[in-house]
Amino acid sequence: MQMTGNALLFEGVGSEPYLQSIETRPPRHGEVLVKLEAAGICHSDLHVLKGEWPIWERTALGHEGAGIVVGLGEGTTGLTVGDRVILSWYAACGYCSACVDGKTWLCSKSNAVNHMLPDGTTPLSAKDGRPVQPYLGVSAFSEYAVVPREAVVKVPHEVPPEIAALIGCAVTTGVGAVLNTAGVKAGETAVVVGAGGVGQAIVLGLRLSGASKVIVLDPSEERLEIAAQLGATDVIDGMCSQRFEKVKELTDGEGVDFVFDAIGISRVTADVMKYLKYGGAAVLVGMPAKDDKVTIDHWPLVYSGQRILGCHYGSSRPQADFVKIARLYLSGLLPLDQLVGDRIPQTQISDAILGLEKAAGKRVVVDFKMT
Repeated sequence: MQMTGNALLFEGVGSEPYLQSIETRPPRHGEVLVKLEAAGICHSDLHVLKGEWPIWERTALGHEGAGIVVGLGEGTTGLTVGDRVILSWYAACGYCSACVDGKTWLCSKSNAVNHMLPDGTTPLSAKDGRPVQPYLGVSAFSEYAVVPREAVVKVPHEVPPEIAALIGCAVTTGVGAVLNTAGVKAGETAVVVGAGGVGQAIVLGLRLSGASKVIVLDPSEERLEIAAQLGATDVIDGMCSQRFEKVKELTDGEGVDFVFDAIGISRVTADVMKYLKYGGAAVLVGMPAKDDKVTIDHWPLVYSGQRILGCHYGSSRPQADFVKIARLYLSGLLPLDQLVGDRIPQTQISDAILGLEKAAGKRVVVDFKMT
């Protein structure tokens, strides 16, 4: 059965996003039809609207979402209608060298980055019959989504929709940066630059790992208060001219083992190495504009044996890590409820995305049951 529902559409720089009813075709072989319950508002969405990540076709936006399975294509296994699932915005191809090596977050042939299904098609169309591309292959701001089996992960119904949605991007990226990319060990120290949704998830990941000192920098007093509530041992105004010296004072003059850049702005990234001790590592988590370039002082990097680690999607394998994070949440070890901010209806998504420029508060979540 073809489904009809509203989606947030965008046609590129110079246009405004708009809510419109679109058609979603039935799922085909190996595909899943999902009715969305919740979706997170991510800074990546703002990159798109500002043209920093250009879109050239009519596209249904959204990538951080969760919902209920309402249809299964032929040959789709491991799911039943009624399951709660998290959408993964980076459906791996399964056959490139990275996938074969078990590093699906490094898949080099995923069609999701082209805003298509694996076969290069789209399941969406507008009322005028023109195709609509699903953003990152999922279109999570739509009432319905057809996605490949690889892009959905079943979680227990005890995981609330808003929590499941955040696991689909911010939480997996942040917690994965700590546990997978950096491999932080108990007793090690860290700085987190940026206390937005991903930065807040990094703080929770560091608390889970047993980090002895978690220093958070952000220009927002509200977000620094949130970071302290989440487990940061120290907070510093990100605009303070003495921020590097303050970090050194808090670490006996040495610096930290890890610094996590959760922002992705070149002028900020250029300085993150200054927080590190000898042998420390900078983990670049925040996604920059595509044409961004960073200049880093070469001599101290070599002399002090420091490292720079790129982090895509928390170096995670969604089919395994989404489930692991859900279990940690249900056990009480990962209090993800503390990350959830305002809940909004689908009609307020555009304003919420633009509101990210204020850089304050917790993660805003779209509740598809709200009108």
